Amino acid sequence: MTPAELADAVALAVRDAVAANELPVEVGQVPLDIKVERPRSKEHGDYATSVAMIISKSAGKNPREVAEVLKARLEKVAGITAVDIAGPGFLNITLEAGAQGVLAENILSAGENYGHSQVLSHRIINLEFISANPTGPLHLGHARWAAVGDALGRVLSAAGAKVTREFYINDAGVQMDRFGASLQAAATGQDIPEDGYHGAYIPTLAAQVVQENPQIVNLEGSAQQTAFRDDGYRLQLKQQQEILEQFGTVFDVWFSETVLHASGDVDAAIETLRGQGHVFDKDGAVWLRTTEFGDDKDRVMVKGDGEKTYFAADAAYYLNKRARGFDQCMYMLGADHHGYVQRLKAIAACAGDDPKVNIEVLIGQLVKIVEDGKEMRLSKRAGNIITLEDLVEWVGVDAARYSLARSSADTPLTLDTKVLTARTNDNPVFTVQYAHARISSVLRNAVELEVIGEGEIASALQAAGPFDPALLNHEREGDLLGALAEFPRVVASAAELFEPHRVARYLEELAGTYHRFYDACRVLPHGDEEVTPLVLARLRLCAATRVVVANGLQLLGVSAPERM
Repeated sequence: MTPAELADAVALAVRDAVAANELPVEVGQVPLDIKVERPRSKEHGDYATSVAMIISKSAGKNPREVAEVLKARLEKVAGITAVDIAGPGFLNITLEAGAQGVLAENILSAGENYGHSQVLSHRIINLEFISANPTGPLHLGHARWAAVGDALGRVLSAAGAKVTREFYINDAGVQMDRFGASLQAAATGQDIPEDGYHGAYIPTLAAQVVQENPQIVNLEGSAQQTAFRDDGYRLQLKQQQEILEQFGTVFDVWFSETVLHASGDVDAAIETLRGQGHVFDKDGAVWLRTTEFGDDKDRVMVKGDGEKTYFAADAAYYLNKRARGFDQCMYMLGADHHGYVQRLKAIAACAGDDPKVNIEVLIGQLVKIVEDGKEMRLSKRAGNIITLEDLVEWVGVDAARYSLARSSADTPLTLDTKVLTARTNDNPVFTVQYAHARISSVLRNAVELEVIGEGEIASALQAAGPFDPALLNHEREGDLLGALAEFPRVVASAAELFEPHRVARYLEELAGTYHRFYDACRVLPHGDEEVTPLVLARLRLCAATRVVVANGLQLLGVSAPERM
């Protein structure tokens, strides 16, 4: 019996008690979402629920009286062996060993789909989680969003949402001309302009532009600068795309800010918002009245000289996403963008949308890299910044992705390169990956000992003999089954709360629970010992755990190695 099935059983007991007038609660006051949770102590049963305390006031009874009514009904449910009332009215529920053990078979049957649900199937989400200038390499801040954003997209999809992953290319504005001028200067032996780009990557990129387009040096003046800008843009964007692909982060849409302007979407957005009654003219400029929706000041959309602001593009971009059919637009922004939260929500409100439903803005905090206790500040390639490419080179893709995604994005993060490259339990990604590799080794040994046959594990286990879930009655087996049962709830809550780090923390706890099980419960026979039903049951439990670890790592974009 899974937690979801048990929650359904508790809900049914409540509804039946209400229908029988044992609990005089109005239908509208019966909670729709009843939660069952693992108690901290095994002495308190396998699961606990506080539903009796939640509905006691509506029922006109004290919580323990409500609990007595529900206890009598739950004790008759197949798979439940005991129901105890604790404290002010908690219901502690103990399941039959077989009711828990059957979960192992269910997980093997579900395979890579175990943990998936349809809780967000009604959502069509645009997830924009990197917005960068194509004027240099992606840096450490982008790296965090590359890991967290991609993991969030995977988690949302696992919860049934339809997700489009989007990269916003900031390729409009004067920074592009400064980029072109910087490349031109580096290629022609001139000093880079003071307001240009001075990173160590500029001379390298300029040389690459000349190598691919030798005729560019024959151009003159602004034509040459424009050519350097356009060729450099193409090459730099390609480099960003390649490192992201290497990092395991793939976008469905690469959206150009320049195209947004060229298409007329910005002008159209201004007129749309004017039609909504929120655009006004003042001092020769065009403004959006965002103060009506909580912004600290109204925002300029078109300056007095006719130049459109970044804010105008932001408004147009939001309307563009909504026109493409997305009912929720998610923005993942850096630590220096706190001021954008309210103004973006104000745009949604001005457009007639609900800022609490149609738009979500997440802010990520800074990341530091340390080695030997000292912060690393300089890149080998970029000179003045730490790049995503540097991070991958130092610690590898798996360690980088896992460590960036395992902490809440709204907290500052410090990564120690020595910890992330260590093959010890101090390294969280090693701990989780090692659990998968250890289980894989157990299953390989089972094949070598001819306990099971070769081929797909679930089929091999079925062919080896019948499964008796009631045999999985050891305390450590119960702990492991309970942990495995929690995975769907963890994934669903990670999606609903936009917190993929919950999956990582769950995996670390699961790995520890598995290691404790393995130390206490011998799985494979020794020597000439007989292959008993208990051996086959424990092998199923191992195989089910491997499925869950692999599924969790997949949601984080991290590999699940079979050997380490």
